[in-house]
Amino acid sequence: MHKRLYVAATNQHVGKTTCTLGLVEAFRERGIRVGYCKPVGQDAVDLKNLQVDKDALLFSTMMHFDLVAKIHSPVILGPGATQAFLDEPDLYPFRTNVQLAASFLEKEYEMVVYEGTGHPGVGSVVGLSNADVAKLIDAPVILIVEGGIGFTIDRLNLCLSLFREQGVQLAGVIINKVRPDKIEKVQSYVGKKLEEWDIPLLGVLPYDKTLMYPLLDTIRHVIQGRVLANPQGLNNLVEEVVAASLLAKVDISQEDQGMLLVVSKNRLNESMEKIVSLCKEKNLPHQPLAGIIITGDGRVDEKIGTFSHEDFIFENKIPLITTPLDTYGTAVQISRLEVKINIQTMGKANRAVELIRENVDLDKIKWG
Repeated sequence: MHKRLYVAATNQHVGKTTCTLGLVEAFRERGIRVGYCKPVGQDAVDLKNLQVDKDALLFSTMMHFDLVAKIHSPVILGPGATQAFLDEPDLYPFRTNVQLAASFLEKEYEMVVYEGTGHPGVGSVVGLSNADVAKLIDAPVILIVEGGIGFTIDRLNLCLSLFREQGVQLAGVIINKVRPDKIEKVQSYVGKKLEEWDIPLLGVLPYDKTLMYPLLDTIRHVIQGRVLANPQGLNNLVEEVVAASLLAKVDISQEDQGMLLVVSKNRLNESMEKIVSLCKEKNLPHQPLAGIIITGDGRVDEKIGTFSHEDFIFENKIPLITTPLDTYGTAVQISRLEVKINIQTMGKANRAVELIRENVDLDKIKWG
């Protein structure tokens, strides 16, 4: 008998992809042949003249399957798609596309895990909200929600109403991003409310700050940055952002290696002198910088030999980036950044699998 699951979330950025990755791998570790589908996608990438959702691309890399757009990413709601549908809905057989993809996958696999998009109502404009899709393919839903107590219960109740309205089976809830010292309390109180609703609490995942570290290249995009040197380091993970004015107060340890220095051109020499001196004084096994962002009007010389310690930057392959934003503007843009798992952050994907393996009980899933 083929089993299927639909993984939805109460809203964006709560860890739906993280949990879906972990669930897929957990089932595969049990010897189950698992397929994957992103029925409705919003963030597309181009693949061989076709568009697929970026999460489908991630899963094809993790699960080692050949990505086929009409099977693994059958509907893409890119810019203009909803207006085009509303103008001439008969030209867009979105529901049929989802059904065909599901039919194919469920013939090929023992289980198919479908990943939702956004909050439960996303896709309603074309008749394919998360609740609509789960109903269409007759898949029980695991709902991912961010940790807390009052807020979490309120958010769950709001989002569950859409699935209840469609008569969709709720297979369970996973609470994500919970402070380790709050796990027991959250598990008790939210678990009690879920028990009233006859929905199993499958697990509580601790907040893991390593999953929130962005790639330097992701930061470069949001600050309109231009690379001046060492682009090969753009996949460095940024663990801490330090302004040059605060550098003297930073205690660099033996473990530090993900520091992003944000500095104006006028303070670059002074800051580099401080970094190099600290490395020597503390006999650090590796230098701490993931990258350097030079703020200001962007008119930094292309040749960076105009400041001290350029040898240190090149020897350690430290990316040097310039931005037209000032230091405050740079900090604001970085603070607004939402970090997602993608094919450049496979280490995060592996950590996501560990979190599910360690904290979620698959045997509690309510299949109906």
